[in-house]
Amino acid sequence: MLSKDILKTVNRIELSVRGSLDSMMAGAYHSSFKGNGVEFSEVREYVPGDDVRSIDWNVSARMGTPYIKKFIEERELTLMLMVDASSSSEFGSGKEMKGEAMAAITALLSFAAVRNNDKVGLLIFTDQVELFIPPAKGKKHALRLIREILYFKPEHHGTNLQRALEYVGGVLNRRAMVVVMSDFLDSGFETAFKILGKRHDMLAVSVTDPRESELPPVGLVEFEDPETGETMLVDTGDAAFREAFAYEAKKAQKATKNLFQKMNVDYVQCQVREEFRDTVAPLVEYFRMLQRRRS
Repeated sequence: MLSKDILKTVNRIELSVRGSLDSMMAGAYHSSFKGNGVEFSEVREYVPGDDVRSIDWNVSARMGTPYIKKFIEERELTLMLMVDASSSSEFGSGKEMKGEAMAAITALLSFAAVRNNDKVGLLIFTDQVELFIPPAKGKKHALRLIREILYFKPEHHGTNLQRALEYVGGVLNRRAMVVVMSDFLDSGFETAFKILGKRHDMLAVSVTDPRESELPPVGLVEFEDPETGETMLVDTGDAAFREAFAYEAKKAQKATKNLFQKMNVDYVQCQVREEFRDTVAPLVEYFRMLQRRRS
């Protein structure tokens, strides 16, 4: 049984993603993937010009005339959502933290999967695999995923993306679309990404906060690394410091983007905004681009 507060929060999330969901489903999400191959549909009588390799010899023998097998594309997709719950996801300078934005993106993609009759699963990770929910269908299952990511309390604080990717590689039997949501404040995960990408479609979604690349002039501020606990006192009133901070932040973001380009992994950067539709606008545009690429 869900408490009224939890239901209220889940309903609010569902309402907030509805507009973006409609935009993404309008010829974008369900046309973006080719699924897992083809499946048998029926047999029909052979006509000149048909591929003789499609002849069903057993049926042809019984009917006394050639029949061929007809196949249709199998559209069912398995969507695997990997969500970073390390302590850095608890940062936020506006009304939402990065972790809350990732929860909303999880809701958006989960409801898209429900509308398309796809399976969707969830893996929450820090420097350990904290929670794994196998892919399944249905709105009830999607609501469970959203509830879990909203109220899950991780036991660890750091980030080990490599370990999470290796775990997913061991549990996914069928080809899937794997979406990794993180701020990617980690290293050493390149090989694991490449290995997983050989069997699955990969998408990296970087979730960032505006204050991670631009500081306001508010005087002396003590910063703390949420994953290590290390603190530093800085003078944000120093224009040269703010300029250097912005330069290094943009340099790091560009390096992350270049890394995924080098690995041939699709990459989308979503910056947390006041309105959810603005936060996920780059993701919606990605699916539209993917549709154009594959049409």
